[in-house]
Amino acid sequence: MSLPKLSAPTDTRAKSAFTPPTPLPYGQTAGSLIDPQSLMAIKSLEMRAKVVVEGFWNGLHRSPYHGFSVEFTEYRQYSPGDDTRYLDWRLYARTDRYYIKKFEDETNLRCHLLVDNSRSMGYGSLSYTKAQYANTLAATLAYFLYLQGDAVGLLTFDERIREYLPARNRTGHLRHVMLALEKPAVGTSTNLEAPLKRIVEIVKKRGSLVLITDLLAPIDTLEKHLIGLTACRHDVVLFHILDPAEMAFKFEQALMFHDVESGRDLYINPADVRKDYLRKLEAHNTAAQAICLKLGIGYHRFATDRPLELALFDFLRERMQRGKKTKRTGTVKVRS
Repeated sequence: MSLPKLSAPTDTRAKSAFTPPTPLPYGQTAGSLIDPQSLMAIKSLEMRAKVVVEGFWNGLHRSPYHGFSVEFTEYRQYSPGDDTRYLDWRLYARTDRYYIKKFEDETNLRCHLLVDNSRSMGYGSLSYTKAQYANTLAATLAYFLYLQGDAVGLLTFDERIREYLPARNRTGHLRHVMLALEKPAVGTSTNLEAPLKRIVEIVKKRGSLVLITDLLAPIDTLEKHLIGLTACRHDVVLFHILDPAEMAFKFEQALMFHDVESGRDLYINPADVRKDYLRKLEAHNTAAQAICLKLGIGYHRFATDRPLELALFDFLRERMQRGKKTKRTGTVKVRS
């Protein structure tokens, strides 16, 4: 099934009926989250990331539920038989619980961000595009992980690989990541095969992979492209980014739509095609989610009008849940 890549202007601000609700981070309310419209007004990508991360941490630290933040520490809970020499008594004084300090090779994470830079990502019915939203999400994750001492890598792609930076945590590396993310989307079509095959070839050590894309590509080949990642035992998270206008299709007047990836112009009366479009979009999204579920990939669909703190929260919650399943608790360090 082929979905049109919209490029027609519109002022729609309709909320998507397909976006699943995400619980707010503990200690935060809808009013305390940063409006993406205001966030995107900040020109510096790195500053946007800093604003989101600091806002997220402030909300988390105000929480009366300490359990969530404790899950993301450089410690693991004490179990009978553990060496008591490694008990952290300062943390015990703060939490009244026993925790064992973990060694650096247990806590550090290697994470690669795979970001779609295809032409369809340049669409936006808001004052910013999907690409700007996706790059801000990637920058936020990179900034957060860098602060935790984790190694961050980046791969940007369209129909081919555009930029690749290996996962590192050293002075100046974060700036290189930000500069790569600031480059405009100049590609045409979306090709998931090339970047996913490449990341399997170059990332031999098990780590975390975050794929950020609008998934406007044939769904019948998606499973084949993703299976290589899970076969290498990487922890994979997919952020499916769509514009509210794409998700709700609340256009009122007949318009000439331009498919930016195929170059076709389509004259469409929205009233005639809305029902069929929404049905096909829902089938497309449901199939993508089912494939991720089958492969054990974390799947999160985000409209570009949703606060980015929720995406960061989903990312951390994903890591916590995976850590519990594999008995590898805590890879994110608490800031004091």
